[in-house]
Amino acid sequence: MKLPNGFGSVYKLSGNRRNPYVARKTQGWEIDPTTGKSKQLYITVGYYPTRKDALNALAEFNTNPYDVNSAKVTFEDVYEKWSDEHFPTVSHSNVQGYKAAWALCGKIARMRFVDVKLDHLQMVVDESGKNYPTLRKLKVLLGLMYKYAIIHEIIPKERNMVEYLNIKGSGNPNAYNRKPFSKAEVKRVWDAKDSNIYYTVILMLIYSGCRISELLDLKKEHVNLEEHYFNIIHAKTAAGIRVVPIADKVLPFFEYWYNLNNCEYLLSTPDGKHFVYRNYYDSYWMPLIETLNMEHTPHCTRHTCISMLTVAGVDDKVIKKIVGHKGQSVTEVVYTHFEIEELLDAINRI
Repeated sequence: MKLPNGFGSVYKLSGNRRNPYVARKTQGWEIDPTTGKSKQLYITVGYYPTRKDALNALAEFNTNPYDVNSAKVTFEDVYEKWSDEHFPTVSHSNVQGYKAAWALCGKIARMRFVDVKLDHLQMVVDESGKNYPTLRKLKVLLGLMYKYAIIHEIIPKERNMVEYLNIKGSGNPNAYNRKPFSKAEVKRVWDAKDSNIYYTVILMLIYSGCRISELLDLKKEHVNLEEHYFNIIHAKTAAGIRVVPIADKVLPFFEYWYNLNNCEYLLSTPDGKHFVYRNYYDSYWMPLIETLNMEHTPHCTRHTCISMLTVAGVDDKVIKKIVGHKGQSVTEVVYTHFEIEELLDAINRI
């Protein structure tokens, strides 16, 4: 079938080649100084395994022309160039998160960036086996890479397909399951605590059973280091208003954060500001968990505390008092007023 004038052409190279079909387009004409005759100047759009692939690439090039020289850049090239510029501007934990996300892109790393389609990106997501938090980081990474490619004219802005990438319901079929940390995983967090101070926050959550929002919003004025407890004064439920014992194991971490700076909140960002959940989760929780090759949400720490207290033989009513769970029966709704010593004894059994 003859192609329309000005569309370009597709031809097949001889020999046994992996990508034998060439898509090219006339760029102009010039006079050969030797013969004095005019000759066509071509630009090669690319090499493809089938004629159909070559025609599709040629059609796409006609719709959204791009710099063919830039088009030789691979997906990995863009990542390397982008990361060289971006990594010095973000935290170490963020860098670790991006590196973990990039590790999922192995199958498309050597492809030309211009050849990567939405289907390729979706394949990376669907075959990752990862949960939603990890896939969200991956989508952020891809979005930044495509923005870099557009700015540097590797692709036109119309080629940015990242916004259409579906990360919900993909990857790990247990993506939203909340499961406790195993004993081995808890040990790995302990072993890593000296490498990044924010690992101590994970341990503070595990050994208190409080919600991440409760710890991030905890003010120093509600922390009693001398008597080893803190007060939750705002909660989702009435049962959530409670006294939480500070386990001996994590007391030094509470003391560290309490004395770190003048921020009114116990936990703070590196510049001494109050943490908002999204900042903590994206910049600290997820990169740290990914570095340890784990898949957990902050809420898993709460389940871990409950599980550890149960295994230690702590009475169910005491557990509910510590973590702020409402009882299942009417009798459990009316709480006994446990003294702080009893709560401390319970939390120190794990």
